[in-house]
Amino acid sequence: MRVLVDADACPVKDEIYKVSARYKVPVVVVSNAIIRIPQSPLIKRQIVSDAFDAADDWIAENASARSVIITADILLADRCLKAGASVIAPNGKPFTMASIGGAIATRAIMADLRAGGDAIGGPPPFSKQDRSRFLSALDETLTRQIRIGRE
Repeated sequence: MRVLVDADACPVKDEIYKVSARYKVPVVVVSNAIIRIPQSPLIKRQIVSDAFDAADDWIAENASARSVIITADILLADRCLKAGASVIAPNGKPFTMASIGGAIATRAIMADLRAGGDAIGGPPPFSKQDRSRFLSALDETLTRQIRIGRE
C-alpha cells in the first residue's frame, strides 16, 4: 500500500507526511519540479517531465487497488478509480465511482461557462475545516486499506 500525491498544488502535503509516519505507509510525491520533502525512508519524490499531464499520467499508470491517491483533479481521480484506487481530494471529499460522473459533468459545465465568458469564480478558499475533513478522510481510508490488506 502507498499514497500517491498529485503534489504541484496540493495544500495538505504536511498532513499526508504526518499520517504516513503514523501508519508507516509509503508516500510518493509526484511533481513536475523539485518539491521539498522531509527526510524519511517512507517519503519518495517522483519528478516527471513538464509535459502536459505528465504527473497525472505517472500517477494513473501507478495506481492500483492498494493505492490512495490525493488529487483535486477530477479527470485524474476518474482514471485512478478505474484502476481500483481510493481517491481523496485535498478538501477531504472522497471521489467514488458513484460520485465521479456528476463531478465530471459539473466540471464540463463550468468549463463551458468559462469558455462563454461567464465570470463564475473559482472554488472557495481552502479552510481549516477542509484540512480537518482531509485528515479524517485520509485516516479512515488508510485504516480501511490496512484492514483489507490483513484479510
